[in-house]
Amino acid sequence: MSMMIRLLSRNNSSSFNNLLTRCLHGTSSDETVSTYSRLLDRYNFHPPPPASEDPQKKPPKPQYRPPSSLEGVKKMHSSLPFDFRFSYTESSSSVRPIGLREPKYSPFGPDRLNREWTGVCAPAVEPKVETVEGGGGEDPKLEEKRRKEREKIQGPPLTEAERKFLVELCQRNKTKRQINLGRDGLTHNMLNDIYNHWKHAEAVRVKCLGVPTLDMKNVIFHLEDKTYGQVVSKHCGTLVLYRGRNYDPKKRPKIPLMLWKPHEPVYPRLIKTTIDGLSTEETKAMRKKGLAVPPLTKLAKNGYYGSLVPMVRDAFLVSDLVRIDCLGLEKKDFKKIGAKLRDLVPCILVTFDKEQVVIWRGKDYKPAEDEAEYPPSFIHHQGL
Repeated sequence: MSMMIRLLSRNNSSSFNNLLTRCLHGTSSDETVSTYSRLLDRYNFHPPPPASEDPQKKPPKPQYRPPSSLEGVKKMHSSLPFDFRFSYTESSSSVRPIGLREPKYSPFGPDRLNREWTGVCAPAVEPKVETVEGGGGEDPKLEEKRRKEREKIQGPPLTEAERKFLVELCQRNKTKRQINLGRDGLTHNMLNDIYNHWKHAEAVRVKCLGVPTLDMKNVIFHLEDKTYGQVVSKHCGTLVLYRGRNYDPKKRPKIPLMLWKPHEPVYPRLIKTTIDGLSTEETKAMRKKGLAVPPLTKLAKNGYYGSLVPMVRDAFLVSDLVRIDCLGLEKKDFKKIGAKLRDLVPCILVTFDKEQVVIWRGKDYKPAEDEAEYPPSFIHHQGL
């Protein structure tokens, strides 16, 4: 055996090691000790340890998890001094919802914004998140901060020649830059689109259609209030929004984007079972009579409704009931139209049956006083 060991050790050391290990573990203990002592003295060889009968099992591989854009994102801080809402023109902090249609999932994504979502808005000031009304109030300090910031960006007022020059640059034959404002009104993500246009041009054209055009004064107010810009021209539903003399694109505010549209909260019913001051029979008779009244006008889908409120006020001078034909419009659209008419005219809603908006002027109707149709800044530059 010693001769075999010498030959193997000279020819191939790896074969020698394997054979020696098998010989050592396949023989008796006495032979193993004597053979090991001879090898240790002659070749200074130490055999490898025997393989374990129960080798340690490798830990199982973790399950594959696709990468997500929502993970590993730091919370974004935005210094804009107003509450973040999905729509600024079609929602009001004065109207309190009575419930929510979904849990309070932030539409900005989980842990992406350092403002709590109340189910209605993400308020700039920490609200009582347990209640639906959280963040509904307006802080006077934030309003003053917005006013000072806007005055700083706008600088001295535009001259008439400068205003006409900006309006001319925003004509359809001169530029294609346009923001389309539809039934949702001025949405939060639309602010980011406006700033993107202002990066390359001093003014941008805003095309307004649908329900928001019923109250263009509100649209102009929120455009100027949320963007710190200035509306320098209005023609029907087309506005020209100027960014300001001291606007710096490199210092544009950080606007976190909403990743999805949140569900609208639950609001009280617009149509009551019995109209205040009338009996049940009188209410039924008025609804039947209102549906038989000739329509004041027929509203087109996604049209311009800016002249509807003056038409209704003039009609109430000769008739106590007015019917507006909304055939073809979506149900939520003519409901919003009825709610706006109730507040702007003002009037009492009678019914929405058969896609008709029937309104009643009430027993003690008084024509509304003439009010400024547009904000003071717009009136000043338009010379109205």
